[in-house]
Amino acid sequence: MQELLLHCRPGFEGEAAAEMQELSAVKGFAGYAVTKEGSALVRFVCPGEGDAERLMHKLDFRQLIFVRQWALGNWLEVPVEDRIAPIITACSKGPIASCMWLETADTNDGKAMAALTKKLSKPLESALTKTRFVRPTKTEMPRLHLCFESGTRVFVGWSWAHNAAPWPMGIPRLKVPRDAPSRSTLKLEEAWHHFIPRDDWDARLAPGMTAVDLGAAPGGWTWQMVNRHMKVIAIDNGPMAQSLMDSGQVEHIQADGYLYKPNKTVHWMVCDIVDKPARSSALLARWVGRGWCREAIVNFKLPMKRRYQEVIQCMEHVQEALDEAGIKATVSCKQLYSDREEVTCHVRILHAGSFKIQTLS
Repeated sequence: MQELLLHCRPGFEGEAAAEMQELSAVKGFAGYAVTKEGSALVRFVCPGEGDAERLMHKLDFRQLIFVRQWALGNWLEVPVEDRIAPIITACSKGPIASCMWLETADTNDGKAMAALTKKLSKPLESALTKTRFVRPTKTEMPRLHLCFESGTRVFVGWSWAHNAAPWPMGIPRLKVPRDAPSRSTLKLEEAWHHFIPRDDWDARLAPGMTAVDLGAAPGGWTWQMVNRHMKVIAIDNGPMAQSLMDSGQVEHIQADGYLYKPNKTVHWMVCDIVDKPARSSALLARWVGRGWCREAIVNFKLPMKRRYQEVIQCMEHVQEALDEAGIKATVSCKQLYSDREEVTCHVRILHAGSFKIQTLS
C-alpha cells in the first residue's frame, strides 16, 4: 500500500496537499500529492515500499489542519457486473477490520453515488463478515474504508481509530438545534467534538463556568454555552436572541469584541468575528498570553490566496505570545466540516488545574 487518500473541503485540495508535503518532509519521507481542483480528495503517494504506512503512523492526525479524514490503501477497478468479489479479494491483502465505512467525496458527484453505496452496503457487509475480513468484536482493529470515486473505481483503505477522525469522511452528523438562533451554532459544537475528548466534557464544559462570546449576536455560539449551563458575557453591538436573554445566564454588553477586556478571568473565550485572520490571531494571542481565559476557540477567516501559509503564521503568532508569557498550552487548528473559507483554532492552558477566577487590573 503506497498511498494515503485524504478527504478535505472542496476547493482546499491545494492546502491539504501542501501540509502533507511539508509534514512528510519533516518526518523524512519522500512523497508527492496528486490533486484535482474541487474534487475534495487528495492522493498522497509514497514511492518507497511501506513508506505510506510508516508515514501514517508517524504523523499525528490531530496535527492536520485541512485533512478531514485519511486512509491507507490502493485504488481498485471493479466491473459493473460484480463489484463485490474484487473488493473482497483486495481486503484479503490488508489487515482485519473492525467495521466497514462506505464513503464518497464531499461533492455533488460524490452525493450522486449515494444510491449505489446504499445498494452495496448490506451485500458488502455480509460478504466481509462471512469471510471474516470484518470482525465487529475486534474493536482494536482498524476501520475499513471503501471510497467510491465512480461506479467502477473504489479506494480500498484502512485507518486506525486512535489516529483518524471518528466519522466516515471526517463529517460529524450534527443537527441544528431547534431553539438555536443561527446555524453557526454547529461550528462551536463541532469544535468541541474535535478538540475535547467526550469523556472530558463534564469537566471542561461544566455548569457554572464563565465564558465570553466575542461577536456574539444573534447568539448561535452563546446558545451552546447556555445549553451547557454556563454564564455567558455576550459582546456585540447587535441584538441577541430574546430567548437567550430570558435564560438569566447571559449578560449582553454592546461593545466591539476586539476592544473588550474582561473584568475577571474566565474559563472560556470564543469568537466568530468576520475579519482578517491576523487581527483574530492577535486577539487570541492577547487573551491567552495575558491569562484572561483558560480555553479559547476562535475562527480565522481565510484570504483567497496563500491560505495554508496564513494559518501557519497565525498559529505561530499565538505560540509566540504564549512563549513570551511563559505559559504552557496546546495550540490546535482544524478546518471543520461546518467551516467554510475559514479554520477553527483552539488553545488550552495546560496548568488549568490551578486556574482561578481573578479580578483583572
